[in-house]
Amino acid sequence: MRTSSILSKYSWWTTCLSRAFIPISFSISSSRMSSLEEPIGLDNLPNLNYVGRLQRCSSSGCRPILDETEIGNCLSEGRECSSSNSCEEEYAWRRQPKDKFCRDPLILKATRRSRIVFDSVCDSWHMQDHCYCSSCNDTQIRGLANKFLRGLPKFVKIVEVGPRDGLQNEKTIIPTSVKIELIQRLVSSGLSVVEATSFVSPKWVPQLADSKDVMKAIQDVEGAQLPVLTPNLKGFEAAVASGAKEVAIFASASESFSLSNINCSIEESLNRYRDVTLAARRLSIPVRGYVSCVIGCPVEGSVLPSKVAYVAKELYDMGCYEISLGDTIGVGTPGTVVPMLEAVMSVIPVEKLAVHFHDTYGQSLPNILVSLQMGISTVDSSVAGLGGCPYAKGASGNVATEDVVYMLHGLGIKTNVDLSKLMAAGDFICKHLGRQSGSKTAIALSRITADASKI
Repeated sequence: MRTSSILSKYSWWTTCLSRAFIPISFSISSSRMSSLEEPIGLDNLPNLNYVGRLQRCSSSGCRPILDETEIGNCLSEGRECSSSNSCEEEYAWRRQPKDKFCRDPLILKATRRSRIVFDSVCDSWHMQDHCYCSSCNDTQIRGLANKFLRGLPKFVKIVEVGPRDGLQNEKTIIPTSVKIELIQRLVSSGLSVVEATSFVSPKWVPQLADSKDVMKAIQDVEGAQLPVLTPNLKGFEAAVASGAKEVAIFASASESFSLSNINCSIEESLNRYRDVTLAARRLSIPVRGYVSCVIGCPVEGSVLPSKVAYVAKELYDMGCYEISLGDTIGVGTPGTVVPMLEAVMSVIPVEKLAVHFHDTYGQSLPNILVSLQMGISTVDSSVAGLGGCPYAKGASGNVATEDVVYMLHGLGIKTNVDLSKLMAAGDFICKHLGRQSGSKTAIALSRITADASKI
């Protein structure tokens, strides 16, 4: 009885396959599958030896083997066909975009015995060895790469903010000696700018209460700028007294964040910073400006690009030699970063801008990439992805410097940073913090090195 049943099914399939080359319909009724269920796969089809695998690709560049126009259209468009040659839309494969790089027909292949193949055959797809050969040669690929990379800078300056922006959000107090060694390691890796510490009230940021001791110890460090953050004139004076040769000031594009972060409105903060920049100008000390919450605020939500442009322009007009645009809570995507940058670039020269992305949603690298394509060549980052913001709950650390360097080097962009030494610096601080690095590059390369050592 069982043998008879199998033969009966076999006979039925053979009849379908041999009748005017009409493809088989696998129609699915709505009562059998809801929109939340998985589509029926090959494991649900009859287990016959001549039913081959299902391959999915686009139809561009493919010729139907069969002469029947209707059959070729159905298969090349990824639709079903019933035994009456009528196409059904109940259960259609998603049609892939037509391009010359992807050729991927829907194939229902029979065995040599039946010699019947319902597919569209691409010249570059060889079923015998399953080898896909792209229609593009190496010259064309290089041409596309050059076109894409044409707008990118040849060199990118990385501003390392780990010792300040990274460590200020740590729950445990890091020993001063560890901070000093971290700075020294970062400078030795080739980083030309390392933000050393912050001269803010220890009451608000106790992790950086040893700023004077740190500055005293790094006076002899050469080969890098070592700016410090100063929130007001009092902080500026303390920084200069400790030997600081460059300072940074910070304002927010969000009124609510300004009040929670530095306890004053945006306009009040700008007035404070005018005093700082005036004092710095008298001492010939360079001032860098930060704008926080350039995409979103933890209180207000989205921030208008025009507000960012206003605050950035105010800082620039005060005399800040560079303006760093910070996505403090890491909500930005290329779609929101581009209009923000366009607004700021309309009032400030692009060569005076930097970007500062937190990686809360994993968007930092694509955000950096679109920023580079728009002409920006300075990027803030933090070793091992350290950081966050004491006043923005949920915001993760800055984009990891290792990941930025790895991407830039992969694009052929110079940074003058030794990635292996940078990773060693990240490993050093992570061991003291008692946790794994936040850099995917550091984790991956460390595993490769560990595996290689076992061989």
